[in-house]
Amino acid sequence: MKVKEITLTALMTAVIIVLGLVPGIPLGFIPVPIVLQNLGIVLAGELFGPKIGTLSVWLFMLLVTIGFPFLSGGTGGIAVFVGPTAGYLIAWLFTPALVGLSLKLGQATTKWWSEWLIVWIAGVLVMNLFGIVWLSVTNHIPLTTALISGLAFIPGDTIKSGIAVILARRLRKHNHLVV
Repeated sequence: MKVKEITLTALMTAVIIVLGLVPGIPLGFIPVPIVLQNLGIVLAGELFGPKIGTLSVWLFMLLVTIGFPFLSGGTGGIAVFVGPTAGYLIAWLFTPALVGLSLKLGQATTKWWSEWLIVWIAGVLVMNLFGIVWLSVTNHIPLTTALISGLAFIPGDTIKSGIAVILARRLRKHNHLVV
């Protein structure tokens, strides 16, 4: 890896950690809070592509796994990968690659809304579906109930994916910030 790639990986990992300082919002009817960190996960793939974006998230998850309290609410440790939020966390590991590869396939697009749609489908939709299925299976919640409960995340995640696209498009104007 080049020094620039290592630096960008560390920078994106730090951004995800900082987004975790914002406490999650508990919903009460589902044991998964609304968090800001998934903005960083989507932004990693949007801004740095499948390689650096995914590496950033894997580094973040490694730190969480060994016990650093970097998730929203100050949690960390291997136990988070068997709890109700584990499906979302596991999806985070693959989201930057999916977002980055989807954007490369749709590279001809110059319209922000089509870029946002790609990010929304590859990031938000896949991440939430994986998390909801995990929640349903591990907490013995009927899938339809989990899906309906999971709809609470869609408006906020839609906004966060829009913010990720806006930030990435602006930062891409400064080519030295992007791989």
